[in-house]
Amino acid sequence: MNKVYCYSKCSTCKKALKWLDDNNVKYELIDIKENNPDEDSLRKYHKASGLPLKKFFNTSGKIYKDMELSKRLPGMSEDEQFKLLASDGMVVKRPLLVTDKKVLTGFKESDWQEALL
Repeated sequence: MNKVYCYSKCSTCKKALKWLDDNNVKYELIDIKENNPDEDSLRKYHKASGLPLKKFFNTSGKIYKDMELSKRLPGMSEDEQFKLLASDGMVVKRPLLVTDKKVLTGFKESDWQEALL
């Protein structure tokens, strides 16, 4: 079953969920604020995604800006970055799509179409 980690007030998440519904894609909706992926899951998702770890951070989020992560991330170890991501769902880029074969961060319709249809 496809998993979609979302935040209910996020407009990009709303677009992604509408797209999933419009395309009759079955999914399990997970509230990322209440049920943030743990460190082990994030490591697995990162590996499956093939993306740089930086792509897992919500760079437009309040926490990212308040903590000045744009300056701090380059000096952090990978372990420290995973711990930070696992500490608060609002740090993680959303929506986070997890399928059997692919993991995607954010919503880009063409990427989701390729992964799901």
